[in-house]
Amino acid sequence: MIEVRDEGVIDYGAAWERQRGLFDGLLERVAAGAADEARGVLMLCEHPHVYTLGKSGRENNLLVSEAFLRSIGATYYRIDRGGDITYHGYGQLVGYPILDLSSVGGRGLGLREYIDRLEESVIATIAEWGIEGYRVPHATGVWLPAAGGRPERKICAIGVRASRYVTMHGFALNVTTDLKYFDYIHPCGFRDKGVTSLAAELAGTGSPVPTLAEVKRVYVGHFMRLFGGS
Repeated sequence: MIEVRDEGVIDYGAAWERQRGLFDGLLERVAAGAADEARGVLMLCEHPHVYTLGKSGRENNLLVSEAFLRSIGATYYRIDRGGDITYHGYGQLVGYPILDLSSVGGRGLGLREYIDRLEESVIATIAEWGIEGYRVPHATGVWLPAAGGRPERKICAIGVRASRYVTMHGFALNVTTDLKYFDYIHPCGFRDKGVTSLAAELAGTGSPVPTLAEVKRVYVGHFMRLFGGS
């Protein structure tokens, strides 16, 4: 069973601490062989403005000073996930699956298949609004193709950590995110690609932009289908 926890708007530091508590607890249960207990949590939330740098990220992909970040009400964390630098903010659906991969889907998953399924859960979600996402080799996340003079652009960033097949961290899907905040970084370390959101892609199409709550509901359905939760 996978439990869904909707944390609403939560400070990044508080969410990270909550994640670590769930992660450590699941590691302990797995080590103890407590197979009858819940095997994981999908933690969903939205963060106030924050930039996070993964453990292998480059500091020079942050293009402004920490003093400037404070002036715009943003915080900055160096964290223990994979990947480079990214931004989280209002209007973005952030998901942190804390899962025991050895038991997911009945037969278990390897880390690469886990990331593939995370990407697929987002690809299936945005397809509900007529947006076709895809994968780019060696560039984890969900992308949209170059078109109309716009470069290939990322709509969802993914960065995870795993220890003994237990995961933490996850994905960030831009729904109505203010994209100007990405101007202060090289998103995920890329300098030749863009960033987009559901709202930006639907602008001018006549289709209504979904609320974060609507996207969250649809996303949970696809996540549970792909990861075998209930």
